[in-house]
Formats: sequence, C-alpha cells, structure tokens
Amino acid sequence: MPLSRPRPSAPTSPQPPAKRPTILLTGGAGVLGRALIEELSPDFGIVCLRHRTPVNDHRVREVRADLLEPGLGLTQADFTRLAAEVDLVVHSAAATNWKAEPDRIRRANLDGTIAMLDLAARAEAPFFHMSTAFVANPLAPEEQERFPGAAAYLASKTAAEQVVRDAPVPGVIMRPSVVMGDSVTGRIAGMQGLTRALGAIVKGQVPVLPGAPDARIDMVPQDIVARAVGDLVRAGVTGGEYWLTAGTEALLQREVVDTCLEFADQWGPRPHPPRLIPLESVHRLLLPLIEGPTFPESLRRRFQTYAELLLVFQRALPFESSLGSPHCGTALLKDDLRRALVRNLAAWSTGRGGMRTRLRTGPAQDTAARSQTSGATHTQELAS
Repeated sequence: MPLSRPRPSAPTSPQPPAKRPTILLTGGAGVLGRALIEELSPDFGIVCLRHRTPVNDHRVREVRADLLEPGLGLTQADFTRLAAEVDLVVHSAAATNWKAEPDRIRRANLDGTIAMLDLAARAEAPFFHMSTAFVANPLAPEEQERFPGAAAYLASKTAAEQVVRDAPVPGVIMRPSVVMGDSVTGRIAGMQGLTRALGAIVKGQVPVLPGAPDARIDMVPQDIVARAVGDLVRAGVTGGEYWLTAGTEALLQREVVDTCLEFADQWGPRPHPPRLIPLESVHRLLLPLIEGPTFPESLRRRFQTYAELLLVFQRALPFESSLGSPHCGTALLKDDLRRALVRNLAAWSTGRGGMRTRLRTGPAQDTAARSQTSGATHTQELAS
C-alpha cells in the first residue's frame, strides 16, 4: 500500500505592513514641535500644518494652512481629505512672543485652538492640546497692566483649555512649564527668552533679579516633555489633564543663579552675583526706576524683558507634576535638572550671542568637565 504524502501547503502571499496611525501636528517648526517629531515619527505618520515657517523634515508631510482663516485656509475638498486622513490631533502651535499685540496673541491661541478642534471633530479624532503650566500663575492687576503681552498669553491659554474641555471630541490637556533644550545635548531649535536671561547672568549683565532666593524656576528639557506626550499618545489616552513639570524637584532661583555663575568660571573671573529683589520692591522701586528718562533705552528693554519673564516663570509653591505617573514619561530629579541646565548653558555658549572667547584652562574647566561626564550616564537613561 503506497504511503500517503503530505499535500504541499498553498503559497502564502506576504501581508502588507499595517498602516501607521496619522497624527496632525501644529507648531512643528517650533522648539517643542521639533522634539515631538523626533519622538513620534518612529510610530506615526505625521502631517504638519505650517503657515510661514517650513518644517523641512523628511519624516513629515507639510500642509500649508492658516489657523485663523475659515477652514484653515484650505479648499473644501482639501479640508475634507485631510480630516479623512487624520487619526489624532496634537495642537502645539501658539503665539508666545509677548511683544506682539495682545489681541493678536489672543486670536492665535484661542481662535487657532477652536479651528483645530473643528477639524478634530470632522475627523472624529482625539485632541491633544499643549497648554502651559503657568495658567496656574495668574498675574496681579498691576502686572497685567505693565505686561499686557504676558497677560494676554496666560488669559488666552486659560480660555483655550476651557474650549477643549467643552468640545465634543475627546481632549487631553498637557501643561509643560518652561521648555529648555535637550537633556543630553543641551541643544534647542530656537533661543528662548529665559535662556537669554540665564546667558546674561553668565555674562554678568544682570545686576538685579526679581523674586526671592527660594522661588522655584520650573524648567523641563524638551525631550522629557516630548517623551511624556509620546507615552500618552501611544497608550491610547484620550482624556485628562497632565502637568509636565518638575514640581517639587524644580530648581530654586538661587540654585539657578549659582549654576550660571559656576558655569561662568570656565570663561574667566566669576561675575558679581545679581541682587535678588522682593517682588513688591520690583513694582515699587525697580520698574519705575528703569522707566524713567535717565535710564538708557537698551538697558531698559533688557530689564523689562527679564522682569516680565521671571515674574511669570517663578513660583513660591511647586506645581503639580504628572511626570512618572502611568503613561506619562519619566519623573525628574533636581540633579537631573541641574545637569541639563549646565548642558543647555554649554550649547548656548557656542551659539550666536553666547561666549565668543576661548575657554580658560585650569581647575574650573576640569571640574566642569568632570561634572558633565559624571552625569552623562544617568541623564542618558532619563532621556531614553
């Protein structure tokens, strides 16, 4: 009796790779937007809405649009096609230049959010909204009058959060504090105002600073913020409010100043430390003084900018922090932040407006090098 032979199996055709979900990202050309592209591009297809500034990244597809125009300035057909393609929306674009007209800031941050929510509703896509932790830092009436740009920014971000809560689509609100450069390289896509202020301390150009020595300056590296956003998106989170902040680990103002002065040791004699002035004295004495007719215009602009930034960005009580909670990135420690600040200062020092002189050799340079090397392994783990 002949042996039966197994029947050959039918050849199988290779299965096409699964389609990656598509994220619609706004603000891709900004500091945080570029970090988000780095974080999200391995797992998602990314479409970037851009207005004037191109993203110029081969990992994304760009669509020219205007958040303040009806239908984003797109044709009806293009708007419909875009909505059909999108699986979720990450809205990171915002007007952050406090020197702009207050009404322009409000329209960009509030009306722009409403326009993106309309698209998310058409796409039936969850909406991830990038707000700011400083909505918890309302300005006093006197500060609102003196700093209308900062006041408009905070008011518009607060109003935009409420619009997200009231929208018919699932919404996630994310509140980063000051976004600094990368925790490992120190690099940042665009120079932020607070980075300039810290650089001025290194150069010895800031004789006074507003606020108490123990006021908190909450800063978080851009890659840590982006990782938290990526974790939320990948986990399928579609609701809730998340504080992407250092919280109780935030550096104190005196610690930030001391770090800047220690960094300055690499370049020459340490600058005289700035005098820290209580906030009530800033309004009563310092700002009226620099607004007087005898004060040089260039110094007036500089001190007004630094006063505005530091009045908004410092805080007596710590923010809440969601970092390290389920699906929300990695918690930060104060030593991590101090090392990240040194790396940010190092990246600033080699760029435009940084230190243009040659590094001084000697113990200060060697100590700084050892400090950066000793922290490299832990910070690499933090960012990975």
